[in-house]
Amino acid sequence: MEYHRDIDWEQKAKKIAAELGMPFDLTRIACMRSRGSTSNALARCHTVPKIMQKALQMDGYYVIEIVSENFDGLDEKEKIKTIIHELMHIPKSMGGGFRQHDYVCNRNVDSMYKRLKMREKG
Repeated sequence: MEYHRDIDWEQKAKKIAAELGMPFDLTRIACMRSRGSTSNALARCHTVPKIMQKALQMDGYYVIEIVSENFDGLDEKEKIKTIIHELMHIPKSMGGGFRQHDYVCNRNVDSMYKRLKMREKG
């Protein structure tokens, strides 16, 4: 597996989160691009577990991994919806946990995407 920082998608993700009013610290979010994965996932969200944060005396930090083999073939709308999905997994406390799929579901992602498009139209 290879990993590289994806500054373009990181900036887009932060802009999306800001536009949607997601209540977390955008400075503690990064996007990485992976190559060589055999996963079917389009993207994944990672964090440092709470116990490690405590041991290392650090705040929560979240990384959205973009799985290049699966993400790159998507159209722009599906890429944005994928990023929204991963952002929605991040809890406002940024404490090392994740919001589950009872909240992060297609209905809520679609709703957030529509809100984003409405904001872009003014």
